[in-house]
Amino acid sequence: MQLLKHLFDNNRRWVQKIEHANPGFFERLAQGQAPEYLWIGCSDSRIPANEVVGLMPGELFVHRNVANLVVHSDINLLSVLQYAVDALKITHVIVCGHYGCGGVLAAMQGEPLGLIDNWLRYIKDVYQHNAELLDALPAAERADRLCEFNVIQQAANVCYTSIVQDAWRRGQPLTVHGWIYNLKDGLLRDLDVCISGPQQLPHIYQLGARID
Repeated sequence: MQLLKHLFDNNRRWVQKIEHANPGFFERLAQGQAPEYLWIGCSDSRIPANEVVGLMPGELFVHRNVANLVVHSDINLLSVLQYAVDALKITHVIVCGHYGCGGVLAAMQGEPLGLIDNWLRYIKDVYQHNAELLDALPAAERADRLCEFNVIQQAANVCYTSIVQDAWRRGQPLTVHGWIYNLKDGLLRDLDVCISGPQQLPHIYQLGARID
């Protein structure tokens, strides 16, 4: 018994629509992928990564998790990043958060939620690092600002990985960006994070740099 028949029906209609507009699309797509971009985003179901930036399947490599975190011990994220950088030779990593992020709000509220509390701890670290500035804001603005700070920190975390810094050392063009999405109007905002080399990082995070 097919309980989700409507999703298969949707799939067939989607295929027909794509093939009508672009005959042979799936046959060509099956030959391989060559995306220029890696998108590290939130798992929130309201943010379809490809559609947000107007790209087709095959044009955007995607990794998503709760609150778009980049954790140095997350083997899943690191595996995606390494494959994207080393095998696919992507030239841009986009860390994209969004306003109204449930993970960010849960981290701020502090209610025990179970296993995910260990994941949300990384957002609490971002809050603590920016506590003086955040605590001075009106409550209505605090969550949005923390969403922005979280993106900025996670984009920095991408740059701190050996994967990205090895690519820079061998002269591979690679830029890391920090963006945020507004659910209320569907628009992206650039948070002015654009890092293309280790010289833009604090000295302590530059792998291979001498610490005197």
